[in-house]
Amino acid sequence: MIDVIQSLGIDLHFRQEIEQTLHMIYKEGLQFNGDLHEVALRFRLLRQEGHYVQESIFKNILDKKGGFKDVVKNDVKGLIELFEASELRVEGEETLDGAREFTYSRLNELCSGRESHQKQEIMKSLAQPRHKTVRGLTSKRFTSMIKIAGQEDPEWLQSLLRVAEIDSIMLKSLTQGEMSQTFKWWTELGLEKDVEKARSQPLKWHTWSMKILQDPTLTEQRLDLTKPISLVYVIDDIFDVYGELEELTIFTRVVERWDHKGLKTLPKYMRVCFEALDMITTEISMKIYKSHGWNPTYALRKSWASLCKAFLVEAKWFNSGYLPNTEEYMKNGVVSSGVHLVMLHAYILLGEELTKEKVELIESNPGIVSSAATILRLWDDLGSAKDENQDGTDGSYVECYLNEYKGSTVDEARTHVAQKISRAWKRLNRECLNPCPFSRSFSKACLNIARTVPLMYSYDDDQRLPDEYLKSLM
Repeated sequence: MIDVIQSLGIDLHFRQEIEQTLHMIYKEGLQFNGDLHEVALRFRLLRQEGHYVQESIFKNILDKKGGFKDVVKNDVKGLIELFEASELRVEGEETLDGAREFTYSRLNELCSGRESHQKQEIMKSLAQPRHKTVRGLTSKRFTSMIKIAGQEDPEWLQSLLRVAEIDSIMLKSLTQGEMSQTFKWWTELGLEKDVEKARSQPLKWHTWSMKILQDPTLTEQRLDLTKPISLVYVIDDIFDVYGELEELTIFTRVVERWDHKGLKTLPKYMRVCFEALDMITTEISMKIYKSHGWNPTYALRKSWASLCKAFLVEAKWFNSGYLPNTEEYMKNGVVSSGVHLVMLHAYILLGEELTKEKVELIESNPGIVSSAATILRLWDDLGSAKDENQDGTDGSYVECYLNEYKGSTVDEARTHVAQKISRAWKRLNRECLNPCPFSRSFSKACLNIARTVPLMYSYDDDQRLPDEYLKSLM
């Protein structure tokens, strides 16, 4: 039932009961009982909640040569769940690496000759693994699979479906209200008029916030998080499209020193942008200080300085024609992705454990944040993410790889990128397991930003991200 509740996206209403039940299952210990589907499901549910369950639980389905026993090769339900469980693997888990490879291959084989609903279930799982997919899409997928199967639902499932339907209506209304406030804020801010070439995508920016912080009670935090997200995009465009290198250097120095006097020599659009940045940072800082008694101004300003310095490095590379090696590119690219800045704001807005030590840990760009940043940076660089209003050009990891490893093909470079994304996910999975220095709310926010990346970089044939597509994610 826990899996159904989570699949329908209504687990927030049963949070305490789910945590208590899974904790009890974890304490009892997980043993292989011959039912692959049940064991893999429990493994996935426990790891999703941060409980470390050893991969050795699956060794009973391996033969003496390390391959998978014939008895599991036609167990479609078991194979699907084992595939889903394998997506929570961490570094060094060879059994789960093998399970991922085997189930992916075997399930593709089993697609042929299957009933339509089972074939669709397999294809959906392979294309959108539950662990790596945002809540809204998993609930839509689960509901559609129930309808396709055409089976009579037990009474308890019918009750949960009614709850999910009501919840969906309420969430839609909540989202519309938040979007209305976001559009109003963006219009009143006036940056669209002063920075004409910069992207004006309030729908996209608030979609990020909606996916990162999914608790319906966090409306205020989502609205506040959208503001720095919007400026990440605007400032990125200033560095990529608008600014001359000398101006960008001065702008970066202004942000680094938070020096209003230094604005005098800069063009109006840069002055207006910094003033908006200062206003938003002050507004968030004062709100947190009043609510929690701690002023995050220094930490927030420092994160903006780090982002601008990373943008400036890329601008200098482009202007000089310099192509860095892959290691140098990624060291800077993890920062220029904006993920660290966004997650620092998210952490502060959540208002949990606002201690000096925890904030300093977040400032150090820990693995739970840097792995999500790696995923975003590399997804962007796969070439599927050319934004609709960007005329500027910056380098990509693929380009750096081809330059560093002479004779490599584009396909080889893209395969290498996919492998790096897979390793980043393994690290993120590890960082979210107990003991974790951060709250479950923040851990899930880091997972959510990584889950959102493939959706936000899925473009149409013209490499645009239509508003209709964004609305479908709500």
